[in-house]
Amino acid sequence: MKIKYLIFFLISGISVQAQQAFTLQQAVQYGIKNHLSVKNAELDIVGAELTIKQIKASGLPQINGNFSYTYNAIIPTQLIDAKNFDPNAPDGAVTKFKFGVPWAGQTGIGLNQLIFDATWLVGLKAAPVYRELARKGVTNNKIVVAENVAKAYYSVLVAEERSKILDLNIARIDSLIREMKVMNQQGFIEKIDLDRLEVQRNNLITETQKVKNLIVLSQSLLKFQMGMKIDEPIVLADKLSDVDIRPFAMLEYPAVDYAGRIEYSTLMVQRQLSVLDMERTQKGVIPKVSFSGSLGAGHSNTRFNPFERWFGSSALTLGVQIPIYDSGLRKIQLQQQRLALTKLDQSAILLRESFDLQAKTASINIKNGLESLDIQQRNLDLAKEVVRVTKIKYQAGQGSNIEVVNAESALKEAQTNYFAALYDLLIAKVDLDKAMGKLLPE
Repeated sequence: MKIKYLIFFLISGISVQAQQAFTLQQAVQYGIKNHLSVKNAELDIVGAELTIKQIKASGLPQINGNFSYTYNAIIPTQLIDAKNFDPNAPDGAVTKFKFGVPWAGQTGIGLNQLIFDATWLVGLKAAPVYRELARKGVTNNKIVVAENVAKAYYSVLVAEERSKILDLNIARIDSLIREMKVMNQQGFIEKIDLDRLEVQRNNLITETQKVKNLIVLSQSLLKFQMGMKIDEPIVLADKLSDVDIRPFAMLEYPAVDYAGRIEYSTLMVQRQLSVLDMERTQKGVIPKVSFSGSLGAGHSNTRFNPFERWFGSSALTLGVQIPIYDSGLRKIQLQQQRLALTKLDQSAILLRESFDLQAKTASINIKNGLESLDIQQRNLDLAKEVVRVTKIKYQAGQGSNIEVVNAESALKEAQTNYFAALYDLLIAKVDLDKAMGKLLPE
């Protein structure tokens, strides 16, 4: 009995998982949370924090210990003028001396502390800017994921709706074929009329299979953009019928808020870092002050015995490094940094112009999309009416089978054009939201 309950719950769990559905916003949020590009960008934040800690640690006390024990296999020989020991020694005479003993050791501990370094202080000032740049990278990746998920989501919706319409068309053709088979058996129509509809039906079946394959491919693309495993099931909760396009016609966006575009704000952060880099180079002329201290002992012995004859030593040093002449290196570095800053400023102008162009293009695309969709909707309504009237005329013996087939073909073309126009309109809305910096959910 317990096993039966266990199997029941396992099956129930699988069923619930298989029926998991995503709205567009839920799909976007899932992608923002799970896509690897976002996770990698979040790791860049961790890396930025570690870099900031590294900069801070470089100005804190550094303590190092050392120990060495050496055997001088051949003691160096030095030559000294013999007159230092014997005034009567002939000119040019030398005395040989071996300085040192076979066994020597050294041990100790040293402390280094930076007291003042203007470039290090600039590095500390740059720390929050560097952190902000890493955060901008995360936001940028989230926007890219949101855009890709939205477009892939709409692609699946359109493909699913096309599949439903094609199934309805096949059902309508099947109904017509059944009626015409009866008419053929009664001698009212020729078999060729029935064959034409069979050809039309076969074409619809082929088109339906292509669309079903397109749905599978579009779902795989959507799952990839969301960061889901390709073999996981997915269901879309939103439907095309739920998409209200009426507000699209009343969209009124103000001028583009450049600061709201992640590309522009990222560039501005990069500019801050470039300015700080120039400041760091300029302050390189300021003297650096440091302190170092050491405490240790040295060992010398004519025989191997590391436990005797150690002599202590200690030193305290206040160091000042004063830049005097660098052969113009700093001047060249500043010139390069000014060039980089000029390029950033020009890139900012180019970005602003491109944002305006993107917003203008997307607005025009929405306007054109609405007009095109309105026309395709009218064409679709007309095509449906033509099919209805043609079928009635044919059944009444006042029309030909060719007219029915052509009407069905025109209806399928009108349906295809309608969904293409609807998809283009939805994509234009995504592009406009991106251009206005409003793509990422609040």
